[in-house]
Amino acid sequence: MAIISSKKTSKSAQQGELLSKTASPSVDSATCPAAATESLLQPKAAGDERSSKHDEKLRPQQLGDYVGQKELKEVLQIAIQAAQSRKEALDHLLLYGPPGLGKTTIALILSAEMGVNCKVTSAPALERPRDIVGLLMNLQPGDVLFIDEIHRLNRMTEELLYPAMEDFRLDIVTGKNQTAKTRSIPLPPFTLVGATTRVGALSSPLRDRFGFIQRLRFYEPDELSQIVLRTAEILHTAIVPDAATEVARRSRGTPRIANRLLKRVRDYAEVKGVGAVTQAIATEALELFNVDPCGLDWTDRRLLTVMIEHFNGGPVGLETMAAATGEDAQTIEEVYEPYLLQIGYLNRTPRGRIATPAAWKHLGYQPPEHQISLLH
Repeated sequence: MAIISSKKTSKSAQQGELLSKTASPSVDSATCPAAATESLLQPKAAGDERSSKHDEKLRPQQLGDYVGQKELKEVLQIAIQAAQSRKEALDHLLLYGPPGLGKTTIALILSAEMGVNCKVTSAPALERPRDIVGLLMNLQPGDVLFIDEIHRLNRMTEELLYPAMEDFRLDIVTGKNQTAKTRSIPLPPFTLVGATTRVGALSSPLRDRFGFIQRLRFYEPDELSQIVLRTAEILHTAIVPDAATEVARRSRGTPRIANRLLKRVRDYAEVKGVGAVTQAIATEALELFNVDPCGLDWTDRRLLTVMIEHFNGGPVGLETMAAATGEDAQTIEEVYEPYLLQIGYLNRTPRGRIATPAAWKHLGYQPPEHQISLLH
C-alpha cells in the first residue's frame, strides 16, 4: 500500500526517512523471551504505569495458570495447538473489555506458550510512522507484538499496519512528488495482539484484519478468590480462604483491583502485627480504605447519597449531579457510573439519573413506595 501526499511537507517525506532510522527507532520496545519473568515491562512507562518486578511475578506465565475466562482459554488453546502443529505464527488477536481484566497478561502468555519473544508497546507511544516501522522490522519469525489501547493509533500508523498484518510486508514511500517511489520490505510472519477498552472506536479495516476478536468478561467471586490466594502466596502473605473471599467480593469483578486491595490488606495486617489475614482483619482493613461489601468507594456512595437525599432518588441531570457533588461531569459518567449501572444501583433515563431501590437499601434508606414513572 503506497501512501503518497502532494503537500510540500508530505507524509511521504516522513516515510522517506524511515529506512535510515529504523535501526534505532525512537520508541523503545520491551523484548521479553518466553522463559523470562522479570523483563516483561512496557517500554518508557512513566509514573504509576511503570510495573515493578514484583508486579510482573503476579502475572501467570502459562495458560493453565490463568484463572477465569474459560471460553477464551479454550479458544486460545486450540489456536496455539493448531499453529504449533503447522509451525506457523498465531493469527492476529484483538482483545477488548474493561481495564484490569488481563489483556496484557494474555499476550505475554501467548508468547510464552509459543516459545517466541514479545514486544510490548501502546498506541500513544507510536506517534510517528518510523516508530511502528522500527518495531516491525526488528521482529523475529513468530514474535508477538502487543499494542495496548490500539484504538488510539493515528491514521498513518494504522495504514502501515494493513499490509503488515495481511501480507507481512511493509510499504514505504521514499522521495516526494515526481520522484516518489514505493518500496516493499518483507516481514517475518508475526502475531499482532491488540487490546482496547473501546472496540467500537476501531476502524472497520483494522478490526476486520484480526483473525480472533475476543471479549474479556468480568470475573466471578470464586475466580477472584483463587487469584487472591495465588497472589498472597507470591507475596508471602498468610491469608485464610474466607479473607480471600472477602477481598474478592469487594473487587468489582476485576483481578487488578483484587490484587490492589490485597496489598492494602497486607499492609494493614503487617502494621497491626496480627499475623495471618483473617476475614475480620480483611473487613477492618477494607472498611478503613472506604471499600464497602459491594466494592463501592466513598465517591460512589456520595453520588448515590446526594441523589437520594437532595433529589429524592432522581431523576437528576448529569450536570446537576456534577455541581451538587463537586465532581467533573465526564468523570462521573465515565469512571463512576459504569459500575453503578452494572450492579443495578443506577439507571440512566432520558429525564436523568435515578437511584434504584437496591441503592436505597444498600445505603440504609427506605425506598419510596411509588417512584416517579419514567413514562411521564
